[in-house]
Amino acid sequence: MRRAPPTNLHERHLTWNGVPLYDAHGQMRILYAFLAAAVVFVSGLKVRAELVTGIEAVVHDSIITYQEVEFYTAPVVDELRRKYQGQPEVYQQKLAGALHENLQFLMNQQLILREFERAGYKIPESIIDQSVQERIRSKFGDRVTFTKTLQAQGMTFEQFRKQVRNQIIIGAMQHNFVSEAPIISPQKIQIYYAEHQEQFQVGDQVKLRMIVLNKPINDDNGQTKGMAGEVLAQINEGAAFDQMASVYSQGSQAGQGGELGWAETKILRPELLKVASALNLGGHSGVVEASDGYYIMLLEDKQDAHVKPLKEVRAEIEKNIAADERARL
Repeated sequence: MRRAPPTNLHERHLTWNGVPLYDAHGQMRILYAFLAAAVVFVSGLKVRAELVTGIEAVVHDSIITYQEVEFYTAPVVDELRRKYQGQPEVYQQKLAGALHENLQFLMNQQLILREFERAGYKIPESIIDQSVQERIRSKFGDRVTFTKTLQAQGMTFEQFRKQVRNQIIIGAMQHNFVSEAPIISPQKIQIYYAEHQEQFQVGDQVKLRMIVLNKPINDDNGQTKGMAGEVLAQINEGAAFDQMASVYSQGSQAGQGGELGWAETKILRPELLKVASALNLGGHSGVVEASDGYYIMLLEDKQDAHVKPLKEVRAEIEKNIAADERARL
């Protein structure tokens, strides 16, 4: 499918980061065929896996090596090893899955690069050179550090430049052919909300204000505990809790009158949860001693466990659906 040729000079020379979007004949080829091929490439394109000489796959005439797949997978290996320590079979399964995903990622990249060449798009060499220089400055600081880093990685300057060129091409193709703002219908939002109830589940919650007096490293002969008692006495005599928190609390929320906002009860320390659970709305505790300090709490509100209503999570759902749609494309 072809879009009609641009009718004005401005559109005819439309670029993205210096990349011309039209070929020499003024045509902008929409990648329907390419997107379909990306889904069924194993059966429809010249893509094959190799088990010799370190070649993992061949996409048309481009070789993807096992070393490249390992390079893209390396950032998650340590995380997987820590997460599944003591579960060697699960670790190997997860690692194999990560390797497979990155192989698919690299194969899809080659399909995008091939479509770019096939469609006749061009990138000015000056754009590539400028981007290379910007990356050297931002990532390495100077040319000497850059050269040493390349040598340590076993990469030549031309390989680095080609990598930058490919990244520019892929970014341009994705920018132009994957919508930044896909249309999301109310029906899709309703379906997502119904199918992901656990994602919006909230446990029992309390809304607290808190005054915190930290225990000193060395014993202060009970002075801190005595101060906490004096603060409590003033509150009992009618002093505003938020004002007392602003003046005396050493907690991080002192500037907000000790306001912690809503918090699930499961994240509270056991000694604080026990006291908070026994408070009535609007009531405050006595001085609660913990290992690190003395606490006085005010219960402003509480909620039982529930699923957040759709109106509260609609924006989050739209964002998730949009991200999924862009990833699918």
